Amino acid sequence: MSMRFITKDIHAYLDYPVAAGLIAMPLLLGLGQSAPLAFWLSVVTGVAALVLTLLTDHHLGVVRVLPYKLHLAVDGAVGVVFVIAPFVLGFSGLDALYYWVIGATVLAVVGLHKEETVA
Repeated sequence: MSMRFITKDIHAYLDYPVAAGLIAMPLLLGLGQSAPLAFWLSVVTGVAALVLTLLTDHHLGVVRVLPYKLHLAVDGAVGVVFVIAPFVLGFSGLDALYYWVIGATVLAVVGLHKEETVA
């Protein structure tokens, strides 16, 4: 039995609130105490995630021009960047914890993606 249970539809429903969270959470949590980039990296990534979602070929995409597999690859890259950002960019405290938790969560979602077969 496969542990992969996140379908394309589930992922699509997660995309919009995740983008909004990436934009809002730095302000709500007061990120940027260890480095101003800790605030802006999330905000800019959230805006990019919103654009990516709007352009992705899934049922909640508005202009469906980007393949879903590209969307997943970008999500995976963002997860990796978020996990390593505190080390490379010198984030500490809550700034670092935020990026480690979000990065690990994104990587888990991508890793739990269920390949869908065409019937």
